[in-house]
Amino acid sequence: MSDVIGEPLDRVDGRLKVCGKATFAAEHNLPRLCYASILYSRVPSGTIRAFDVRAAERAPGVLLILTPDNAPALPQGGRAGVNPPAGRVLSLLQDRQVYYHSQPIGVVIAESPEQAAVARSLVRVSYEAAGAQLDFVAAARASAYSPAESGLSHPHTARGDFPGAFANAEVRVEQTYSTPMEHHNPMEPHATVALWEADHLTVYDATQYVSGVQTTLSKVFGIAAQNIHVVSPYVGGGFGCKGSMWSHVALAAMAARKVARPVKVVLERTEMFGPVGGRPQTEQRVALGARRDGTLVALSHSVISHTSVFEDFTEPCTTPTRMLYACPNRQTEQKLVKLNVGTPTFQRAPGEATGTFALEVAMDELAVALDLDPVELRLRNYAEREPESERPWSSKSLRACYQDGMRRFGWAGRPPPRSLREGHEWIGWGMATATYPCNRRKAAASARYLKDGTALVQSGTQELGTGTYTVMTQVAAEALGLPPAAVTFQLGDSTLPAAPVSGGSCSVASVAPAVRAACEAARAELIARGTTLADSPLAGVPAADIDVADGWLVHRSQRGRRLRVATVVEQQAVAISGSAELERGAEKDQYAMHSFGAVFAEVRVDADLGRIRVPRIVASYGVGRLLNAKTGKSQLVGGIVMGVGMALLEESLLDRATGRFVNANLADYHVPVNADIGSIEVAVVPEEDRWVNSVGAKGIGEIGITGVAGALCNAVYHATGRRLRSLPLTPDKLLAAERT
Repeated sequence: MSDVIGEPLDRVDGRLKVCGKATFAAEHNLPRLCYASILYSRVPSGTIRAFDVRAAERAPGVLLILTPDNAPALPQGGRAGVNPPAGRVLSLLQDRQVYYHSQPIGVVIAESPEQAAVARSLVRVSYEAAGAQLDFVAAARASAYSPAESGLSHPHTARGDFPGAFANAEVRVEQTYSTPMEHHNPMEPHATVALWEADHLTVYDATQYVSGVQTTLSKVFGIAAQNIHVVSPYVGGGFGCKGSMWSHVALAAMAARKVARPVKVVLERTEMFGPVGGRPQTEQRVALGARRDGTLVALSHSVISHTSVFEDFTEPCTTPTRMLYACPNRQTEQKLVKLNVGTPTFQRAPGEATGTFALEVAMDELAVALDLDPVELRLRNYAEREPESERPWSSKSLRACYQDGMRRFGWAGRPPPRSLREGHEWIGWGMATATYPCNRRKAAASARYLKDGTALVQSGTQELGTGTYTVMTQVAAEALGLPPAAVTFQLGDSTLPAAPVSGGSCSVASVAPAVRAACEAARAELIARGTTLADSPLAGVPAADIDVADGWLVHRSQRGRRLRVATVVEQQAVAISGSAELERGAEKDQYAMHSFGAVFAEVRVDADLGRIRVPRIVASYGVGRLLNAKTGKSQLVGGIVMGVGMALLEESLLDRATGRFVNANLADYHVPVNADIGSIEVAVVPEEDRWVNSVGAKGIGEIGITGVAGALCNAVYHATGRRLRSLPLTPDKLLAAERT
């Protein structure tokens, strides 16, 4: 087979995107299309007394105004689609209860988006307001509770005797770290187009989970899944917010059924704050106890994060603490507090991004207390097996990541804190460990050779802009023995073989082995057919002696004996194809599977103004086999950029009087721009993993953000001698902090 995997192949969908020919959800324009604008609550808690829709109904172009007064009744009150942790409790106009500001409470449908928006502004709603809890700190002190265990989190874990070991530790660090609410801001906001044809529903949706939308809509409306067709060929970024189906998708379908026309809803940027989730606020207390030589003897991580008043969502911050460092006495705890806000959701590396911030800053504080190099401290507590399960790692290259990152960054000879200065700027170096689990779920694929010598490969996965089209084309081309240009990979459609959510960095790890298996099955069938053709130069040759490369079947030792793939396919009455459905096997119980990395950062801090700049970041990762050198490193760089935003800029500001996010736009919700990003240098160390999947690839969508906030926080301390423990690291906090 040709060696295609790993090559820096250009994006196969790149030309379509730059030419504006890639069709995203909001760009599906159907005959007789009309438009919906969602009406949102303007109080954080209470009951709706009445809707006055008279003026809105008289507005030009208005077709219908849906409220709880005229919305169709749904099975189980619209709650049938709930399936935690991915399924959300939806707001589908089944009652008049209000749980948070910006909760969907109605839908205005009109001939144009402008007419729908104007009519929405004319609707008057009166409320019976109720008391709302909007103060995270107060709620954390008064009403934190332990959630039920879910697939994402274990509320309490313990090993050994933490209290005794911590009390007797020679060196102790115990501090509280906090992270704010954040909200996703992908380039493409949520959008849905819904169309009913009799009892058949078609939905064009911006989603990270085509099959999940199909399943959820089936449960919400009480119709068979095969009567629902979900289409999503391109998604303009998701980062977790499009991993669950939200209320607007079902509301678009509900509106389309009522008006008997296709309905399009496109969320505005402000609507990305509240009704479609975000990263929850956290308060994290970390306690480390160590011997004088740096060996950890006690480790504790206690977390409080917020959820909504009507649904539990846990940010699993303690996940990295349970597996990253060897320690005989460890305990972790997760608690929740209910606030009158929308339910939080997955945001790039949920738990790991926030959890590594607290853990890695605490480790840096311990290194300072021990007067020990931060890398050396981590090496002295290197976990040779997963600490929690004591299983061996399927592969682990973290030592190599430390060494490679240190060398490329120039870490050797790092001076003491507050000793590097240039003009008005203090210079600091910091580092942190990055990690993310290797997730894999059931996935299916099919492959078929075509008579023109090309192939069609299909799987119902998603393209979020990360390169799925491209890397699956590479996997398929190598397995089929065709050049990549001869392979068409199709995704983003619920009629294709089912694939899991594009979340948890599981798409490559799940779909790639299914694609490979389907293509290998088709390839085996091709070889079998090729050896039985009349006058075939390969007649009677054992299959093991035949290779397929560059569109030819070739005798391995007698290269002159060969046959075109197209020739074999042309002479067949039945298609040459293969299919596969795979999920992780028993190896998941035998090995611990994680990706690892090391992040090294330099900051420059204005001594007078407290402004923080990041001139360079160097990072090294062990992520198994990189399927595409270009798109893979681009993913890692993108994660680091998002980590810079998390560390220095991002924060959703909640008005505790109204429950409204006051910076719900990209002017006031700050994300990194080019001027904020300096040099980013990433490397992937060689790593072979025979157990994670048949292609040896680990997901890389999320590990890039982990460790970045910790590394930058530690670099700010090294520059200034001032320790910040609350994100984002803003000048006001730095100027108010005392030197330690």
